[in-house]
Amino acid sequence: MQSPAASSFQSLAGVRVLSLALNLPGPAALLRCRGMGATCLKFEPPARDPMALYDKAAYAALHEGIEVRTADLKTEAGQQQLHAELARTDVLLTSFRPSALVKLKLDWASLQARHPSLSQVAIVGAPGERAEEPGHDLTYVAESGLVTGTELPPTLYADMGGALLASEAVLQATLHARSAANANGVYLEVALNASADWLALPRTWGLTRPEGAVGGAHAGYRVYPCADGRVAVAALEPHFAERLCEAAGVASRDMFSAATREGIAAWIGTRTRAQLEAMARERDVPLLTLAD
Repeated sequence: MQSPAASSFQSLAGVRVLSLALNLPGPAALLRCRGMGATCLKFEPPARDPMALYDKAAYAALHEGIEVRTADLKTEAGQQQLHAELARTDVLLTSFRPSALVKLKLDWASLQARHPSLSQVAIVGAPGERAEEPGHDLTYVAESGLVTGTELPPTLYADMGGALLASEAVLQATLHARSAANANGVYLEVALNASADWLALPRTWGLTRPEGAVGGAHAGYRVYPCADGRVAVAALEPHFAERLCEAAGVASRDMFSAATREGIAAWIGTRTRAQLEAMARERDVPLLTLAD
């Protein structure tokens, strides 16, 4: 949730963004642009955005405050409708494969020739030659090492990370346009697998692996079962860890030892969520209790 100060600072006020991007990354990026004050328009094909069919609630949330029009870009009428809008658009957001953009005459060379001041943010699955490969969030997240078993990830990391990078690219394009009068537009590519790689860096560094400090090895940074649920403990810094150990009556202060972990687990296992929350308030220990 944005703070009042952040929501009142409209960094994209006066910027017009037109999106042809379907499913999740493009609409999520467009929603962020609208939140930053941009005037946002989306063109959908006659068959609509697939998300409107498989998850109406998510589609409605993503398109709140977004003007949506239908246009068949494979027809002359649809092309005319699109280019009439592009003539007064600052940034075009796409999520087609490069070959599809060429067929629609929306590749960068064609766009720059027809609308020289227009910028394009192109969302692709993977960069360069791999942009033609089929893929989805799950394949990109798996490629980044974030799928560690057969369970699906709890959220769509590559898609939502890609949306953040795409809205960041819209800001970059806007800064470029404002840096010089009559500047030509710029082409910026956002790869979903790159967004997954970025989110995976803590694991790459070893931080979130089982032997890492925030991967379970540190006794003060774990999820423990308690008497009536679970508790997410984040006592990572030494002063927080000290307070947790004092509350638990654990003599050892080696947060990476099995004895410390077992002692804290045994103590938490006998406490209710209410008792743990009271301890956290009294001793200023970061934790959050969870129902089963």
